[in-house]
Amino acid sequence: MQISPGSQVTLHFSLRLADGLLVESSFDDHPLTFRLGDGTLDHGLELALYGLRAQERQTLTLMPGQAFGQRDETAVQRLPRADFPADMVLETGQIIAFSGADGETVPGAVVALGDDQVTVDFNHPLAGREIVFEVEILAVENPAAEQD
Repeated sequence: MQISPGSQVTLHFSLRLADGLLVESSFDDHPLTFRLGDGTLDHGLELALYGLRAQERQTLTLMPGQAFGQRDETAVQRLPRADFPADMVLETGQIIAFSGADGETVPGAVVALGDDQVTVDFNHPLAGREIVFEVEILAVENPAAEQD
């Protein structure tokens, strides 16, 4: 059975930057089980899985923008320091959870601190980066097969 839209997939994966730096891996931990399209994986990573079958292993290099989107400079915003709690200690590189307009939690990375402003980057940390995506497919269940 091969991976197609709506498949439930169990896999091990790793994400590395082009220079080999490991970003995330499940190979030394529990495998990940999810249904394609449920938002667990970035859409670009899901597309790389289509057509694979259980027991297959593959390593793909995804070019900037194929996974996690392109960097958007408008997502880097300068916010008034007064918008943060007075007792909050801010540091460059710190990740802070913000409330988006729709009530969703949105992470932002502090990239610069000024006396009156804090510059926050709301881009995904892997946006615009070349990603090496390694997967080992352990199991595939397709919706049509589950109904039989």
